[in-house]
Amino acid sequence: MVSDQPPTLTQFIIEGERDYPEATGDFTALMTGITLAARLISREVNKAGLVDILGLTGHTNVQGEEVQKLDHFANDTMIRCLERTDMVSVMGSEEVEDFISVREPHRRGKYAVLFDPLDGSSNIDVGAPIGTIFSIHRRERGTGEGGLEDLLRYGRDQVAAGYVIYGSSTMFVYSTGTGVHGFTLDPSLGEFLLSHASISIPPQSKIYSINEANAPHWPGAVRRWIDDLKSPSASGRSYTARYIGSLVADFHRNLLRGGVFAYPGDRQNPHGKLRLLYEAAPLAFLAEQAGGGASDGTHRILDVLPTDLHQRTPLFIGNRDEVERVEQLLAEAPD
Repeated sequence: MVSDQPPTLTQFIIEGERDYPEATGDFTALMTGITLAARLISREVNKAGLVDILGLTGHTNVQGEEVQKLDHFANDTMIRCLERTDMVSVMGSEEVEDFISVREPHRRGKYAVLFDPLDGSSNIDVGAPIGTIFSIHRRERGTGEGGLEDLLRYGRDQVAAGYVIYGSSTMFVYSTGTGVHGFTLDPSLGEFLLSHASISIPPQSKIYSINEANAPHWPGAVRRWIDDLKSPSASGRSYTARYIGSLVADFHRNLLRGGVFAYPGDRQNPHGKLRLLYEAAPLAFLAEQAGGGASDGTHRILDVLPTDLHQRTPLFIGNRDEVERVEQLLAEAPD
């Protein structure tokens, strides 16, 4: 009898490597480290409330945010699992101020990885979906110790990006530049199985996701855009607001159902609040691979060259037509 079980994430990656002989084995090893970290983090998230893993550590991170215990666990888990692949030379984490060098006795590989170990961690205590976001670059110099120059790269140079969402199920979504694919964790097997092949953002948006409490501080163009989305009689479109407050969760829903997420710059945060390298660039890579778009309101996110590891950016991401529309409005009359 031939099994009708869908391929595992590892099987899928190995099959994909056949088109990239220069990456054979290395990329699979790297992704295996990320999937192991995802399973470990998922296990702790699912036990939250039953063990002493909830609450604050008493420390603040480089962003000035209070560090949750799960933040700390997820960050350490990502670092350990990536180091042990022997495929990474340098890492960047949203939780750590400087770049992270691979420690002895681990070998230094040809990849540089950036990650937000636990996006949406302010939602941990209330059981809302949270996630891990990652971005992978191939180093320009394939040997030796990695450094900051390996991480401050255009988003368009990513060789892969993805996220893991921990919700009613744990799902791993990633792209290597040939489409977006989703894998759902089967707890009985301990494996991620292909559940969403070749994901495309539905062409007709139905959802907008934005924190409207910030509306008084937005540029006038953003307010006009949102007002238009809420006025189907004028626009001919029918939108509904859905906002979780966890970027990975809002993006995931809009990726599958069609929608647009926005966190604009405003008078309080003119440069935006989201991190370019750890959040915006990897999700922009996925959005474009799924037929959508991502912009800071003026520039394509993947064309922005970062100058700082923790650089912030405004973000409009999701349905391409809506991203282009808000760009047009901001260009015509931002205020």
